Amino acid sequence: MRALPVLMALVMLVAGAAGAVASTGGAGETSAVTDPIDDATVGGTNDDGDGDDGNGSGDGDGGSGDAALGQLEEIDAGSTFRVLSTPADAEVRSGGTVHDGNLGTSMSLAVDTADAEMETAVITRHIESADSDADRQRRILAAVNRVEQDEVSLHDRQMTAVDAHANGEISDRELLNELVEVAAIAEEYDERLDVLDDLATETEGFSAPSRLDELQVQLQVYEGPVRDEALAAVRGETGGSDIHVETSQDAVVLATIDEEAGQYVREATRNDRWDRGGGEVTGDRAINVTAESYPETVALREPSAFGAGAVHRVTVGHEFGELRTFVSGGTDQVFVEHQRIDLAEFPDFEAENAVGDGYNVTVDRSYVGGPVVVTVADAEDGDPVDDVTVTKSIGGGDSETIGTTDADGTLRTLSPSETYRITVVDEPRVAIVDGIEPTETPRLTDD
Repeated sequence: MRALPVLMALVMLVAGAAGAVASTGGAGETSAVTDPIDDATVGGTNDDGDGDDGNGSGDGDGGSGDAALGQLEEIDAGSTFRVLSTPADAEVRSGGTVHDGNLGTSMSLAVDTADAEMETAVITRHIESADSDADRQRRILAAVNRVEQDEVSLHDRQMTAVDAHANGEISDRELLNELVEVAAIAEEYDERLDVLDDLATETEGFSAPSRLDELQVQLQVYEGPVRDEALAAVRGETGGSDIHVETSQDAVVLATIDEEAGQYVREATRNDRWDRGGGEVTGDRAINVTAESYPETVALREPSAFGAGAVHRVTVGHEFGELRTFVSGGTDQVFVEHQRIDLAEFPDFEAENAVGDGYNVTVDRSYVGGPVVVTVADAEDGDPVDDVTVTKSIGGGDSETIGTTDADGTLRTLSPSETYRITVVDEPRVAIVDGIEPTETPRLTDD
């Protein structure tokens, strides 16, 4: 990737930090620029996900950008994409599963979401049947309180499953099934808050409580791009996909490769970095926290924030994908990360190479759970070799087929946590790249 001068990165970040304090995109949305991110210019999206209805606060002093500037003094913009991961000193359980259509999971998911949808319909009728505006207001507030209680239950359900996996009590697939169900229910609660917001707007002399925005962002903590991929597979909308699963106590990382989009997709949750009863954070401060944590990704780009109270969601659209973070006011830290990164521009590969039986095999390796790209070329003329079988052996175990090379001679997989071997097989020809180690994880600056 082309490295941009540090001086220019500093100048642009100073301008962005100043703009973050000065400009807001509605009461709940803060942007580092006057205008929202233009999809055509940065290849990303503005922070316009569910819940961005303009009713949050987002006001405040914006905090200081000095720490972010200090981080950039030694870094060229775009030189890496940092990631949130399990704690460096934690005991980690790492594995993977193929998530595809599953009748049992699909039926359980359908029951859970149907129950939530039915409850939303009942609540809506109850509010609309109120005899007075005052009674209608009380019913809306009671419904918001109910969602608050349900969010607490969702949080407990998610973290119970994460800790159970970390302790070896449930399998990779069982964890993923539970996380997908939590995400589907959270999405329905999120949509219910949209309905309650509309009902509040239609009520004379009343507006939605400010905590509705904070609650809506908190519910989006349980969603994520990898869960979206798994959910689509469970519902039979897409084929199965390999998903990396990694946990420690209070932390979970999921990752996959979106073959259709050509992107590496990742989400991570660190409950130890989330103070659920913590103090408030402004949109401006959330943007600065994200800039400090991901200096290379945020430099020269235009983040936007949405939220209220103790949680803000920050989105950074960039030319190679998108970064989304959730920032906790109590800890002043990123505690949830969603990433999409184009594999063609992924900067954190380190190549291993071997030649054998007329094949030139290159393995672009990365960190645990990160993407791995295997490229097979003819050793004599360098032409790509398609339709050859590729296997992977982890930690000296049996080799398992992971697929065949495409027309470009490539195949993508995910990095395990142990030393592994890649074998290219087209009987009787065999080429092996052995002793491959994952690279060091490019952690956040405060992790």
